[in-house]
Amino acid sequence: MSESRILEPAPKPALLFYCQHALGLGHLVRSLALADALAAEFDVVLLNGGRFPDGTAVPAGVRVVNLPPLGHDPNFQLVSHDEQWTVEEAMQIRRATILRELVDTAPVVVLVELFPFGRKKFEFELIPLLDAVHAMGAGRPRVVCSVRDILVGDRPDQEAHDERASTMANRYFDAILVHADPQFARLEETFKPATPLAVPVHYTGFVTNDSTPIVVPDAERVRRVLVSAGGGMVGGPLFRVVVEAHRRWHAEAGLETLALAGPFAPDAEWAWLQEQAATLDGFTAVKYLPDLRVEMARSAVTVSQVGYNTTMDILRAKVPAVVIPYAEGREDEQRHRGRRLDGLGVVHCVDPDDLDVQHLADAVLAAATSTPASVTLDLTGRDTSARMIAELCRLGSPIGAGA
Repeated sequence: MSESRILEPAPKPALLFYCQHALGLGHLVRSLALADALAAEFDVVLLNGGRFPDGTAVPAGVRVVNLPPLGHDPNFQLVSHDEQWTVEEAMQIRRATILRELVDTAPVVVLVELFPFGRKKFEFELIPLLDAVHAMGAGRPRVVCSVRDILVGDRPDQEAHDERASTMANRYFDAILVHADPQFARLEETFKPATPLAVPVHYTGFVTNDSTPIVVPDAERVRRVLVSAGGGMVGGPLFRVVVEAHRRWHAEAGLETLALAGPFAPDAEWAWLQEQAATLDGFTAVKYLPDLRVEMARSAVTVSQVGYNTTMDILRAKVPAVVIPYAEGREDEQRHRGRRLDGLGVVHCVDPDDLDVQHLADAVLAAATSTPASVTLDLTGRDTSARMIAELCRLGSPIGAGA
């Protein structure tokens, strides 16, 4: 008599994924989307170095290790976001935790978000991690860099920064995945080292949880301007202009305003915004929306900064959009992205140096009577990235041909 046995699925190899968001939530959102796709092939451990907002959904098959949260203040100084630890104490705990996870997880791939093209302040933990990986010898994990479409390119020491990043990438990494459509942005446009990259560079397309357009029935659309500022930590200046500009677009076009403060909005800013909502006709303030993408698609106009993930939402929602790039300090990435999108006819871009009530109101009123241009950009980067990393793991060699 024969016996039948239920075979257990073979265990998946492990992947260790390092992500650090400093001011906003963009890096975390993109990393969670990638982790979700990667979980089909790997047991994913996500090392999260920033604050993890309450209610953030963790994909099935992904284990999040929340390190003592560090970030930047508006002056780009490193700060601890948990009062029980100083920056120095958090650094020590984080470094030890990361190295312990490397040993305990025994990954076949270590995926590092942005570094060495950014995150220099986090070298205290990333260099020890990369050195530990390479000390494992021939059987070590593959090391992959995950990087967005446009890099910061306005540092005082930009040439030295790029040269150092190229040298470190060549030393430590096996592949670089650029999450962009090369028709929109290429790495060499904002990265110009004297020493060329020897490590293969691959374009994955843009990363979003869902690449399909957001379709909203006409009956569900509302005559409103939806204003958001990412995590909200640096949204105060935008909201102060919006409050005054609202009076004009409400009076002239009957547009209401829904202001989304964001989970990291400072208490004083949030309290002020609530006070405005209590006195202004047609003005509502909330700190959270369960589905921002759908609410964007329901709106007559969206007003926002132009971070990576917000851009994906705008492209999918196909809604008239006004963007004001975040450009404090050395941050010029959003300014480049906003101008390119404006040139394609996808958004109305207001230069941050021109942000005032008149310019914003004019842009919103113009957007409200316009139709965004239809552009074809590759938004399949989530699944393409997972496929490329799995291929790298299986082949044991660089992914296909380079860029």
